[in-house]
Amino acid sequence: MAGVGSVVDVQGTVADGFEPVRDAFAANFTRHGERGAAMVLYREGEKVVDLWGGTKTPDDDGGSGPEACGGGPEPWTQDTAQVVRSVTKGVAAAVPLLLHQRGQLDLDGRVSTYWPEFKAAGKERVLVRHLLAHRTGVPVLDTPLTPAEAVDGISGPRAVAAQRPVWEPGTAHGYHAQTYSWLLGELVRRVTGRTIGRWIAEEIARPLGLDLWLGLPEEQRGRVGRIAAVEALAAPAAHGPRLRPKRSVAEAYRDPESLTRRAFAAITPVPDENDPAYLAAELPASGGVATAEALARFYAALIGPLPSARTARSGGRLFAPATLTMARTEESAGPDRVLVVGTRYGLGYMLHGPACPLLGPGSFGHPGRGGSLAFADPEARIGFAYVTNGMRRGVTADPRAQALVRAVRTSLAAREA
Repeated sequence: MAGVGSVVDVQGTVADGFEPVRDAFAANFTRHGERGAAMVLYREGEKVVDLWGGTKTPDDDGGSGPEACGGGPEPWTQDTAQVVRSVTKGVAAAVPLLLHQRGQLDLDGRVSTYWPEFKAAGKERVLVRHLLAHRTGVPVLDTPLTPAEAVDGISGPRAVAAQRPVWEPGTAHGYHAQTYSWLLGELVRRVTGRTIGRWIAEEIARPLGLDLWLGLPEEQRGRVGRIAAVEALAAPAAHGPRLRPKRSVAEAYRDPESLTRRAFAAITPVPDENDPAYLAAELPASGGVATAEALARFYAALIGPLPSARTARSGGRLFAPATLTMARTEESAGPDRVLVVGTRYGLGYMLHGPACPLLGPGSFGHPGRGGSLAFADPEARIGFAYVTNGMRRGVTADPRAQALVRAVRTSLAAREA
């Protein structure tokens, strides 16, 4: 049983040289209040780290969750899946890039070419690449959606199509925390005739053998860990000081009129992310469910072939070299009007930088608010994924994920020394 600050019996394997990753993963339970988590690393198409530990359900759940069997919290197992919040954005971003790669979508075309209603309220010149790089100017909704409206497939697209931008599209960037769901989802539906969840299932998850869903099937509910908040533990001085947000960031989150608060409140009240209806919805901004194995394998497939991939397309590699270059070429950088820190985005992916530290300058991927993180680094030839059900405050640089990234960096450096 995993409790706050407890020692956990970590399960899984690491290849020779990656023992620091196991140590960092185990330390997250004692130093950072981890509850239940998994971490997987692929290198050159092969899995070299596969770790899990802790509990799938909160310690105080008492078996009362919809998937619990009674008798206290359930242990996290190798096949436990987890809602990964904004890590989903990185998976969803692959869809328009692959559509472009296949000649079905022009990244420099206007969104309204594919979705005529979207040109309303001054958005007629919004380009597809603006949408992917968080430059559309529609991170908020003047009238937030209810949780039921957010998942009905109609209200969200209608709301973002009618919304007037809060800055001139293309002139600035700001994190589209929730509205990204309906912007991207509706664009994909208009281009392909399929929902984005179905497209991911048929074109990515199934061919690559991924336990990854945007729209969780009912029969998979029992595998999903339950999200619950965890409190940060006071870190010993030897491990660095506790990080606190800058005053301007903290103020932005407190101010109900700020773009920050309004962006995250585009669905009001806050939805229950353990609700089966939420898990079954197709919300590419925040609603994906996946195992760490699936996410690491996905990112590994973006940058290189997977020997065991069940697909004839490019030997299991998803991105052609030109697409990979576009994905991680900087489109937006500098002050983020929503997150109130300096951020960097490629086409749909966050890039390495102070606000979102990844492995190195060439890394691209996406964090999830509360902790989870997945990314690729073509130079190091890795796909990395960490998922957790212990949600902490923070959006882009969770200390648990960062401890694992540092351990991977240390391991790779030692192997190359």
